[in-house]
Amino acid sequence: MWVAVLFVLSIFGAQLVRVQAFDASSVQLAALNKRLNSVVVPASRGRIIDTKGTVLASSVERRTITVNQNAVATYERVIDNKRVKVGVVGAAARLAPLLGMTADELVPKLMGTSGYQVIAKGVSPLVWREINAMGIPGILSEVTFEREYPSGMTGAPIVGFLSDDGNVAGGVEQMMQSKLSGTPGKEVYEQARDGKVIPWAQQLSQPAVDGQDVRLTIDADIQWFAQNTIGNLVHAMGAKSGYIVVMEAKTGKLRAVAPYPSFDPTDLGNTKASALGNRAFQDVYEPGSTAKVITIAAALEEKIVTPMTGVIVPNRLKRSDTTFKDAHDHATLNLTVAGVLAKSSNIGTILATESMPAATLEKYQRSFGLASKSGIGFPGESAGLLRPAAAQIGSERYTTLFGQGLSVTAIQAAGVFQTIANGGVRVPPSLIEGTVAADGTMAATPDTQGVRVVSQETATQVSQMLEEVVGPGGTARHVAIPGYRIAGKTGTANRVSDAGGYSGYTTSFIGYAPAEDPQFVVAVTLQNPTAGAPSGGSQCGPAFKDVMTYVLQAYQVPPTGAASAEVPLVPAAPLVPGAPGVISDRKTTG
Repeated sequence: MWVAVLFVLSIFGAQLVRVQAFDASSVQLAALNKRLNSVVVPASRGRIIDTKGTVLASSVERRTITVNQNAVATYERVIDNKRVKVGVVGAAARLAPLLGMTADELVPKLMGTSGYQVIAKGVSPLVWREINAMGIPGILSEVTFEREYPSGMTGAPIVGFLSDDGNVAGGVEQMMQSKLSGTPGKEVYEQARDGKVIPWAQQLSQPAVDGQDVRLTIDADIQWFAQNTIGNLVHAMGAKSGYIVVMEAKTGKLRAVAPYPSFDPTDLGNTKASALGNRAFQDVYEPGSTAKVITIAAALEEKIVTPMTGVIVPNRLKRSDTTFKDAHDHATLNLTVAGVLAKSSNIGTILATESMPAATLEKYQRSFGLASKSGIGFPGESAGLLRPAAAQIGSERYTTLFGQGLSVTAIQAAGVFQTIANGGVRVPPSLIEGTVAADGTMAATPDTQGVRVVSQETATQVSQMLEEVVGPGGTARHVAIPGYRIAGKTGTANRVSDAGGYSGYTTSFIGYAPAEDPQFVVAVTLQNPTAGAPSGGSQCGPAFKDVMTYVLQAYQVPPTGAASAEVPLVPAAPLVPGAPGVISDRKTTG
């Protein structure tokens, strides 16, 4: 028996030597790995702010509450000076009111054998401090961040949103993800069986690097006013949708991009997918008469016409497979080219500019920014549609002269007028002013470089002609703003429906002010308005006036000092077909 006992003890001793000597490091490592816990430390997402520093999107700290079910079962409390084991039921009774739950709902989450279970998300730091002070074993928290959007539906189409699972979707949130997101950190520590950190044990901390703030060119006040204006206008006109774009004339900076319908970034569950995104960047539509600005500017630049060139405008005009007409029947008119633009005559535009080769017009259309994206990089942005001149068929050669048969976005349409307002130099639009690091230093986005599209002389002539649009003989007399010279153009175009084919109209008014020294461009567009006769002047003009007035006052732009240079809309004497400086259609008999 003695020998047997010695033999058994020798085996125990050998095993002890193996564990504590030969295999000590591996055994220690295995034990350490069981105690170690690794937690990802999320980075705080950068803010999105407007040009004046107003916060449009920010992240606030929240806590995810977790439980070690094995540990919480041992919970004890002092009741009537006695330590009593209350376990899961006692823990649930104390936690439930703070987590907005009932004890009955919480007990199943606390019961079990899991070492890690999430019981609540989005808990404020204040509530977590109350929970932590209770000292309930196994109840821990993890730092998370929740995205807040103070501007709500006003800024949502520009800012974008984070989905419930934290994925970015649309807008600046997606566009500037690499700058906003930051880099997560990591914490590794030893924990006891109840999940709590073992004091003075091994710990490793790799701090998170927070994301950078992104400063926009958007002015939150202008965005708010434009968003409310277009929302009210869409409802008043019974329209499907609409957009207002406000752009600085000299810099191309977008001060507001307001589409409607919009969406609530905090209530995505009740939002239709079609309302997400930003229609001003994404929708394409045939602009109609606002595109005549390109056609007339190209004809002036190519010396085909002058503002005073006479045009005899019949009631009907046959070209290719189509007989064209103006918005209203009329007797044969004697107009100048300025009058053709001011009165928005399709027939007059065709007659005045059809001698210009289609390829030449296409060159100018592309130079004005059509058929190409803005360069901003906005998610889902469309380049528009422009068929090459060589591929145009039938009447398309003529419809493109007055803005049908090609498609643009609201951003592109506003850019056309920015080019004229800026003396013929197109400055691509910009949305991002720069990024701001944690120490407050700002890395400014390089200024966009302007490209000359037409000469200063041509731009001045077109601008003077556009002032006549809001004058006594134009199509938008009620758009005038007292004290300021306004230049602008109405647009009413047949609209391509979602099902294909033409159905309804697109109406618009785009202009800038003050005309003698343009500071801002405002573009207002409605899709398929159903209240009243379709008219860019009467339907969109008042909204333009309201927004432009607000912008001029907000930026303290002084009233006009000099009088405008009037351009005659009709010739001084009746026009004679074939006479010098007179354009007519000799094939037209009535």
